[in-house]
Amino acid sequence: MTATTIHDDAPLVMPLPDRERTVGERIDTFDRLDTVEGGWGAHLRVARRTATDFRGEFAATGTPDWVTTADLYGLPYPTKFGLFRAPLSPAPYVTITNRMMVIRWTGSDGDRKTMLWEPSDVDLDANTPYFKSLADRYPDQVTDYLTDDHGRVLESLPRLGIDPADVDYLAFDHLHTQDVRRWLGTTVPQADISPNESVISAFPNANLIVQRQELEAMADLHPLQRPWYQPQTYVDLPNERIITIDGSVMLGPGVAIVKTPGHVIGNQTLVLNTSTGIWACSENVIATECLTPEHSKIPGVAKWAARWGQEVILNANTIETTAQQYNSCVLEKHLVDRAQSDSRFLQFFPSSELTGRWTSPGTSPTFVHRRIEHGSR
Repeated sequence: MTATTIHDDAPLVMPLPDRERTVGERIDTFDRLDTVEGGWGAHLRVARRTATDFRGEFAATGTPDWVTTADLYGLPYPTKFGLFRAPLSPAPYVTITNRMMVIRWTGSDGDRKTMLWEPSDVDLDANTPYFKSLADRYPDQVTDYLTDDHGRVLESLPRLGIDPADVDYLAFDHLHTQDVRRWLGTTVPQADISPNESVISAFPNANLIVQRQELEAMADLHPLQRPWYQPQTYVDLPNERIITIDGSVMLGPGVAIVKTPGHVIGNQTLVLNTSTGIWACSENVIATECLTPEHSKIPGVAKWAARWGQEVILNANTIETTAQQYNSCVLEKHLVDRAQSDSRFLQFFPSSELTGRWTSPGTSPTFVHRRIEHGSR
């Protein structure tokens, strides 16, 4: 019998910036979720009330100047993860489309800020252990057949009229798969992408905003977390290019990052107030109908949700704290407004949105957003 390999390596040394370096204004409203007495059921009730309380406060902050989105990459994703236990489809994979969002706002001091939300480096992200293993199982021709390449981050920016030097912040809902070395640069050469010199930053003035808890956790990952991270790619990032936050922050008028843990310990959600009302963006679910499953026409979803009395269908590729992720989804559900084109669904914009494809029968979404457009640049 072959013994199971046990990983017991020493923790990595991650670039942890000084706590004094902050961004935006801290939001205290959600702190009550950290001190709820009782179990996850009690926490769920508080999450609903907290979201409702914050909605009024947030709507009064105004709106950003500009919001737009850009498709990056469509890829296969295990059905059992994306739609958890609900679907009836025999298809092993659904298709999800990764999208980047651009947000621009003017602060109280008159300074304009630009943030890229989910600017995934598709080529380097493919080295994530889970997806690398998946790719190794299939010939390149099959992989190409199952993916859709819409354009890389740096290819999309000129079309949007954005100079990389004008980008102030980069942020993700969580750091699964994300390799940001080409975005932030490195302090020393990198054997795989720049063996002779340090990597030069593609965004020379941008800082990465991340929850401190997630960055700390990446230094010493649990076996359940390892397939989804590339922690070694963070070791040589410049310390001064990272801003860690502890909780929720208001970045500008109608722009907030809200801590929504569960999918990962430091999960965070972008919340926006726009001309159509309040939106939220994360990967806690892969389709907006997963927050109102009673209206889903995906075979099995509505019936499963009704049978078990569950009001959301999780994106469950990791099960770090399932009940906490469920509660974070309900919080997101109560933060946002109804979609104007179909009020059965919510203005929740999945950072990786379920996309219909003939290769995945029985998984086509009932409703898709595809994009958000607000204001002008």
